[in-house]
Amino acid sequence: QKTIAKIATCLELRSAALQSTQSQDEFKLEDLKKLEPILKNILTYNKEFPFDVQPVPLRKILAPGEEEHLEFEEDDEEGGAGAGSPDSFPVRVPGTLLPRLPSEPGMTLLTINIEKIGLKDAGQCIDPYITVSVKDLNGIDLTPVQDTPVALRKEDTYVHFNVDIEIQKHIERLTKGAAIFFEFKHYKPKKRFTSTKCFAFMEMDEIKPGAIVIELYKKPTDFKRKKLQLLTKKPLYLHLHQTLHKE
Repeated sequence: QKTIAKIATCLELRSAALQSTQSQDEFKLEDLKKLEPILKNILTYNKEFPFDVQPVPLRKILAPGEEEHLEFEEDDEEGGAGAGSPDSFPVRVPGTLLPRLPSEPGMTLLTINIEKIGLKDAGQCIDPYITVSVKDLNGIDLTPVQDTPVALRKEDTYVHFNVDIEIQKHIERLTKGAAIFFEFKHYKPKKRFTSTKCFAFMEMDEIKPGAIVIELYKKPTDFKRKKLQLLTKKPLYLHLHQTLHKE
């Protein structure tokens, strides 16, 4: 498991190197090829790993629908079955932001600044972060999923992030009916896993420069947008700011 987790780290480093414009300290293709004999002999490999890397945290992968039965709780008016992603390690390492794609003539890139999210119990959330994904109408990923770092601070009824997300596809190449999802997650010490508290999404017709506030919905995250329930009757929102880059 540790070896596989280290290989996962190397693949992330290679992925980041392919998307970076800087050339120093990159994880090269020749480096990646050194992992081939390890993969071929994964069950018997007992030598020292060729790279000094930390393993990617191992997470339990849930089958579709399984997460809906993982956690049952009633949080006042925010009750209901929830989605959770348990970690095998107690240490959680959110923060998998990707750099902006290279610009192309006539094509538009989108940067979304996640400013803050309004929650009635904002101060009680442990290690909160947001998972950002772009899904088609069937809930299939159109871009890599990104996690924000843990929130900057909690203040009154707001959790503040102030972090930029670079959407990993030109807007013109997103399929009709696509949506950008924001899942607010926090750690539950009693249950020892990271839980989705609520989610929000933004559809293609909402992509325009400037500030936008979007409503929060009850978990589990409904990527197909069929059975949406507002999180609460209170006016709580996710506050975003969009910037469009066009060549």
